[in-house]
Amino acid sequence: MTSKLLFVCLLLSLNCCSQPNESNYYFHPELGNDQNNGTNKSQAFKSLKKLNSLSLKPGDTIFLASGTTFKETLLLAKISGKKNNPIVVTSVSWDNSETVQPAVIDFKNFEAGIHIEDASFINISNIKLTGNGYDANTPQDFNRRCGILLTNKAATIVEHIYLDHLEIFDVFYENKGFVRGLEEVKTANGTQKYGWGIRIINQNENAIIKDITLKNNIINNVAHTGIKLTGNQKNISNIIIDNNEVSYTGGPGIQMSEVTNVHVLNNVVTYSGSDNDTRKWGRGSGLWTWGSDHVLIEKNKFMYANGPGDSAGVHIDFNCNDIVIQYNLSAHNAGGFCEILGNNYNCVYRYNVSVNDGHRIKGENGAFQEGKLFWLSGYQGNKSPRKGPVNSYFYNNTMYVDETIISKFAVDNTSKGILIANNIFYLLGDSKMVKGDQYVPDNSNKTASEQVFFKHNLFLSEENWPNEIGLTDETPFYGNPEFLNAGGLTIEDYLPKARDLVKQKGLLINPLPEDDFFTSESLQLKTDILGNTIGKTPSIGAIEPK
Repeated sequence: MTSKLLFVCLLLSLNCCSQPNESNYYFHPELGNDQNNGTNKSQAFKSLKKLNSLSLKPGDTIFLASGTTFKETLLLAKISGKKNNPIVVTSVSWDNSETVQPAVIDFKNFEAGIHIEDASFINISNIKLTGNGYDANTPQDFNRRCGILLTNKAATIVEHIYLDHLEIFDVFYENKGFVRGLEEVKTANGTQKYGWGIRIINQNENAIIKDITLKNNIINNVAHTGIKLTGNQKNISNIIIDNNEVSYTGGPGIQMSEVTNVHVLNNVVTYSGSDNDTRKWGRGSGLWTWGSDHVLIEKNKFMYANGPGDSAGVHIDFNCNDIVIQYNLSAHNAGGFCEILGNNYNCVYRYNVSVNDGHRIKGENGAFQEGKLFWLSGYQGNKSPRKGPVNSYFYNNTMYVDETIISKFAVDNTSKGILIANNIFYLLGDSKMVKGDQYVPDNSNKTASEQVFFKHNLFLSEENWPNEIGLTDETPFYGNPEFLNAGGLTIEDYLPKARDLVKQKGLLINPLPEDDFFTSESLQLKTDILGNTIGKTPSIGAIEPK
């Protein structure tokens, strides 16, 4: 009996000893030495490439010296932490001060500041990344430069990547002085080499990237897109993009293709489509989706989007399903407020505030599309017949456009299932329908869209909605809602003081006749854009007057 007990104890002891302890590894680009063991500050490694020779395991932490600059790339490949024990990369104070300044990774000359490949359960925080061009005679055998690049090359699943409190700035593939040709901005997404903020790419349709969180990051001054997700057969899923600041991107602020189950919330996106550097693309909506499903975009600010085409606050490109845009502020975006392209199903704009959107004028400053406050398009690619969106919901939005802007509208008559209700159209200038390359009717005998529910909208005047569109509000209201501060840039500025004009004057929103996705419960929200409770009968506009 005693020998058996000793044998069991020995096995337990060996098992405990076989479980490796979590390790800390320290890196200092000036004081470190790659011949050290890296396990404390006095034995710090010097170069990030030393990571390639380490066998990282769950719970390990990689500490970069606070306030220092690493002129290289950080590669995390074929490693994995665990759900409650991730591998961590962050900055650490070298002198034990309370303030930890982010370490800087300057990836000039390199493809990425941090490249995560076939790795899972990784947390990265409190680091700055910049990559501005390349040195002469340095080979550039890649076609992009990214602050963070997340790819899936061989692994079946890449999951649980958490990027928090990172700052990515000044990311360009080309050097200062490079000039893009005039035709480049007219291409669908740009054809040349660019710098990007965060890119997640999964081209392996048999593999999955999932459970990714991008939170509290700052992305500023990159040649193309700030945050870009590129999937294949919707093999990127369960993504959270929360509380990020994205500004002065040469392309869109945020863009996603072939993804599913994405939540975009509390972000501030400004000056997308920036052209303040000749290396930038110079066109882009604050956010747009393509070929994606189940995306919720809420409680964000999208402002000052620029470009000769598209460049709305948020637009839904073709081949999407179940995209919901709610509780956002959209302001001064050249391309417009609502843009839903062809072959989209069950897309919603509700309880948003729009200020001076759609001010672009075709033919001025190289613009090849009109800006539009409201646009339902049949476009689904150059080689496909026109097919308008199906079951588009546009309700309880508040729109303000000042007298300097002509509000433009376009509705492709191949659209099927349109609900426009409970909105405020406060348009001080003229309004008109636009045709041309934005509106090319199909060749059938139909003269108007099918299954239209257009009721209970408030217009400043009868001229606010152009009748030539072929859609007419059956039960309109007219009058001045008397906004608290018309033209302001806070949501509260659009609280209607003319309470009796809008209070409980709306309609309950129910599914369109052939919509088997939404329910009345999912369409009838409990709170407005400010969190005020919506009663049994909703009011008109995005804000419930108290």
